[in-house]
Amino acid sequence: MNNRDFMSKRKKNYAVCLVLIIALVFICQPVALASVDEDAMEQAWKTSRAFIGISKKAIPTVVFIEVEKTVESGQALNPFEYNNPFDLFNDDFFERFFGHRYPQQQRPREYKQKGLGSGFIFSDEGYVLTNHHVVGDADKIVVRLSDGREFGSKIVGSDPISDVAIIKLEKGKDLPVLPLGDSDALEVGEWVMAIGNPFGLSHTLTVGVVSAKGRTSVGITDYEDFIQTDAAINPGNSGGPLINMKGEAVGINSAIFSKSGGYMGIGFAIPINMVKSIKDQLVTAGKVSRGYLGVSIQDITSELKETFDLKTTEGVLVSDVSKDSPADKAGLKQGDVVVEFNDRKVENTGQFRNLVSLTPPGSKANLVVIRDGKEIELPVKLATLE
Repeated sequence: MNNRDFMSKRKKNYAVCLVLIIALVFICQPVALASVDEDAMEQAWKTSRAFIGISKKAIPTVVFIEVEKTVESGQALNPFEYNNPFDLFNDDFFERFFGHRYPQQQRPREYKQKGLGSGFIFSDEGYVLTNHHVVGDADKIVVRLSDGREFGSKIVGSDPISDVAIIKLEKGKDLPVLPLGDSDALEVGEWVMAIGNPFGLSHTLTVGVVSAKGRTSVGITDYEDFIQTDAAINPGNSGGPLINMKGEAVGINSAIFSKSGGYMGIGFAIPINMVKSIKDQLVTAGKVSRGYLGVSIQDITSELKETFDLKTTEGVLVSDVSKDSPADKAGLKQGDVVVEFNDRKVENTGQFRNLVSLTPPGSKANLVVIRDGKEIELPVKLATLE
């Protein structure tokens, strides 16, 4: 066989092999695709079963709250006076852009105003976490469980500036309890569920993800560190739990950002770690005592970063120190940049304010500040915020 015949035969063999390979690819492709589809379907089914399992355990712990208050004649009636998460935003701001959301009606005489909301049982003794704006200063509170049982309830303690309240069921027995999780461990993109009573539709579950964490300066409450979620939250959901995929409460659903008063994909929940530091004081004392440092602070802008020769915009600038305050006694000065509080990095004014306020009065804390380009440590003993 000459060289020309050999090369011709070799080319034919290559062609045959190529045809066989292409044929195998097309023959195997439906099998591979079918396998992928089956795997995806199996994974989706497992996720669905996980939601079902969590909901079966969580829904019995979520309560439907009905409140009643006697209102004097001449007061305006808002149909969602209680439990409306939209109402937490500044009225003047929203009326400027959207006008009055609800018609203001005048009642000619004294009447009973009613509202609906949500909450969840966190103790087998019958303690229920909810929002301050759900129960407020209600004259009467009735709680209904998913199994139909009803209980009279009383307010144990309420904290308007964090919007957290605790009520206690009267004569409750064999009560299901929702475990409290760790909101600091939440990650953006993580699946979460909201359970509540939107528009009076008892024990409704919605699903979404954590959209953001550490939302401050939203203008809802004095102390903010909100979890933002796209799980549907509507009037009546307020006070209900935000639940992770472990079946733990990681937040209390509190507010929505909306032009219409209904769901638009932006909801806010109070992180459960903040709630944990508040609930014990509410149970034992009925109110919350907060730590006080005695400084005026502001966020670090890019201009301030350059002025003070800082590496980042994290931290807070001390713009004023109150005379004879804990900060003054500790040696904190105007122009200091606080970068750490009790071994936690300080990010912004909202977070720093929360760190200070949630530290028990009388306890000692350690500040790390940048002064004249150098880091120094300042121990401080917090007083009580009056």
